[in-house]
Amino acid sequence: MPQHIAVYLRVSTRRQDMRAQEPDLQRWLDAYADGTPVVWYRDKATGRNMDRPGWRRLEAAIDRGDVSRLGVWRLNSLGRTASGLTALFEKLTALRVALVSIRDGLDLSTAAGRMLANVLASVAAYENEVRSERIAAGQSAARAAGKTWGGSRKGRKLSVTAEQQATIERMHAEGATKAAMARATGLTRPTVYAVLRGGW
Repeated sequence: MPQHIAVYLRVSTRRQDMRAQEPDLQRWLDAYADGTPVVWYRDKATGRNMDRPGWRRLEAAIDRGDVSRLGVWRLNSLGRTASGLTALFEKLTALRVALVSIRDGLDLSTAAGRMLANVLASVAAYENEVRSERIAAGQSAARAAGKTWGGSRKGRKLSVTAEQQATIERMHAEGATKAAMARATGLTRPTVYAVLRGGW
């Protein structure tokens, strides 16, 4: 495959979409692609590690020498750990792959861009740690206030219709999984288990 410009988009969850990122990236391509082939790579996955399907395909193309330039909307599209991002910057520099982050105004082909990339990697890692600390603090405060996760309040009557119960019983007889029963009825798996136990 001839060398191409790679565009990488990532969001963290399946509920999010990438439409906010695409116009800026397309405008960048319109200005700089100049007839060079373009391949878009996409992931809906966490940025805490690099083990993502779209990224694996992109990294394989980079390793083969198929990528001349990599464009992302923001640096945190690539990942959120300073060590992972720093290692990636070093790899891209060694392979002469220019990295451009549209929103961060970063171009890894320049000395100033490389310095800024490492600063931004540290900031991304810091923000991730602060977010994790806030979540942990919130959970601790909620536990101290007597709040719990992972189930209905004890003694609460679950709302299950006769039709949902019949569907669960039929699918159970057919050997369906609890997850499939939950999807088919719109109930949670714990509720499906409760129905099968006769405890609703």
